[in-house]
Amino acid sequence: MSAIGLIAGNGRFPTIFAQAAKAKGLAVHAVAHELEADPSLAQHVDSLTWVKVGQVDGIIKGFKAHGVSQAVMAGGIGRIRSFTQARPDLGALKIAASLRSMRDDEMLRGVADYFEKHGVRIVAPTDFVPDVLAASGHLAGPIATDAQLRDAAVALEVAEALGRVDVGQTVMVKDGAVLAVEAVEGTDEAIRRGGRYGGKGAVVVKRSKPGQDLRFDLPAIGPQTLEVMREVGASVLVVEAGKTVLLDKAQLFKWAERLRITVLGR
Repeated sequence: MSAIGLIAGNGRFPTIFAQAAKAKGLAVHAVAHELEADPSLAQHVDSLTWVKVGQVDGIIKGFKAHGVSQAVMAGGIGRIRSFTQARPDLGALKIAASLRSMRDDEMLRGVADYFEKHGVRIVAPTDFVPDVLAASGHLAGPIATDAQLRDAAVALEVAEALGRVDVGQTVMVKDGAVLAVEAVEGTDEAIRRGGRYGGKGAVVVKRSKPGQDLRFDLPAIGPQTLEVMREVGASVLVVEAGKTVLLDKAQLFKWAERLRITVLGR
């Protein structure tokens, strides 16, 4: 394989993936979602095609123009924007008609199946950048207290239940009480909302869904996550080891030490 396709959403992961794939000698042909992907991605790929959210056939056309037969999905699509600004093409409508529900996991698997039928196989981005996945144990910051570990256990249990029904990946807990669970607003806004109910000293957990398909929608955290936690005074961030993407890992750990925020892999 001399080339890889990149379906780019928001955040730093598309650029991190592109840099890693280029370092492995692969040509990277990206198709990026307007208003989501960072335009600076163009500096790190061999070609960049822009599509609107929902233009599935447009993505396939962009890849076929460069002979791409395998691609990854990296970066998210804001749920609110996907509802309000999507411009579905015929391919997206066909996928929607084939689904029993519009839950994230089922929809993404439907998209992957549609791509494969049209000659583009979706593979896991972490196959190319395995070092971005969180390790197990204490990763950065102060050692967690027993009380914080108890809150983490509660949050992990609630997050597993959330994932089972494909609602969200983030839960915020303090003194055994659930302050916030992530829904359509995303991780940062869920943390801010929890902060309004007494976030100082709270524990934030982010984990994947049970049976998570590693090709897409893996949980991701970065320095921005810690900055939002600093805003509300949250003290501990717990992620699922082996299934959570750490963006800008060195900076993330440095920032955690500076802010005195504990980061754990479980």
